[in-house]
Order: sequence, then structure tokens, then C-alpha cells
Amino acid sequence: MSTTPIAIVAGVGPGTGASVARKFAATYPVVLLARSPENFESLAEEINKNGGKAIGISTDISDEKSVKAAFDKIKQEFKDAPIAAAIFNASGRFVRKPLLEISVDDFGAGWHVGVKGAFIFSQAVLPGLLKHAEDSNAKHQPTLIFTGATASIKANAQMSSFASAKFALRALSTSIAKEFAPKGIHVAHAIIDGVIDIPRTKDWLKDMPPEAKIGADDIAQSYWDLHLQSKRCFTNEIDIRPMLEKW
Repeated sequence: MSTTPIAIVAGVGPGTGASVARKFAATYPVVLLARSPENFESLAEEINKNGGKAIGISTDISDEKSVKAAFDKIKQEFKDAPIAAAIFNASGRFVRKPLLEISVDDFGAGWHVGVKGAFIFSQAVLPGLLKHAEDSNAKHQPTLIFTGATASIKANAQMSSFASAKFALRALSTSIAKEFAPKGIHVAHAIIDGVIDIPRTKDWLKDMPPEAKIGADDIAQSYWDLHLQSKRCFTNEIDIRPMLEKW
């Protein structure tokens, strides 16, 4: 039976997910979950070449059967390894439309991945996190982190789909935190308030200095710092924004 703890990142892409995976891979074997293999293949190869261990699994995080199949593969690869950290970074299809023009399908676009997927993921990782919590020799507390957004606490016009999902994710995180903190699991919700500096946003705010965007590696560092907190200092929500963000 394996006793080496692992980390799992759901929602791995070229931005926050990849940076978080690299950060946690410096300490733990990491599992990369994403719908498209294109999002994790090169990253897993990079981590493995640099001396870490990473596997990628194509997963529809909003589908219970797909998630179960992914965790069956994780058990095959890592046996009964406890989970030291689990990061939910997945987000559904982004829809910005006037309320009277949005379809029921559009409205549910963010919910299926961002809320239903978060629920399915949480049920899948919590047994492994609880197992890590039972290890008296564990260096750090088992940690479950959810990536939120400005829309987690502020719903703007034409953002009913995205904001509703992000509000619900925050509520889910809070409920899980209150239930599992007494069992030693650190649950945190991160409000990412600002534009993340990734290839897709290269031309956004191009007339502004670098401090107008959030660094993906800096988000990863914040997530790692959450993981390092002791039982006497659990931060259950954190606001992350660049220096020049207008709150």
C-alpha cells in the first residue's frame, strides 16, 4: 500500500491550472484532470522530465461516470495513496448575454462544470483527504481549494449564468469547510479578482503595466501558502487581485 501522498488538480490549462500543478509537483506526485489531453500532455511531460511525477487523465468533471473512471485509474497508479491537496480549477462555458436573450442551456453552461462538477470532485477526493488527515506524521494538512472569481461575490449585468454558478461554488466551499474542518481538512475558496496574465489575455490591458494583471505563478504560490497553514490558522477564503485592480 502506497503511503506517499498525492495532489490532484482538476481543470488544467495554460494558466492557473498549469502553474498550480507545477508548484505542487515540486513536493507531490500530481494528477492532472482536464477534458482535452492537449491541456495536460505537454505539462505532464515537462513535470516528469524535471524529476517530478505527473499523470494526466482525460476527464469530464461534470460527469459522475467519467470522474469515477478517472479515480479508478488514479487508484491503479497510486494504489491507496492519501490525497494531500486537491484543487478544483475547472469552470464551465462562459456566457455573457442579456437576461431576456439567454437560453436555459446557456444559463446552465457554467453550473454543470462549475458547481455540479465541483460537487462530484469533492465527493471523489474527500475520502483520500480524510485518509491524509489521519496520518499523524503528515507534514501539511490536507487541503481542498476551489478557484472562484470576482463573480463569486459580485454579479454584474449580463452575467447571470456565470455569477450564479460562482456564487453557488462559494456556498458549496463554505459548507464543506464547516463540515470537514473539525476532521482536519483545510477547505479554501479563492476569489480571483482581476485578469490573469496568460497567453489568451496577452493583448488585454496592453497599455497598462504588469501590475494590472495577476500572475498565474503568484496564484499558485498563494495556493501553496494555504496548504502550509496549520490547524490553528485555516484561511477559508482569500481575495487575490493585482496591485492596480479597481475593486
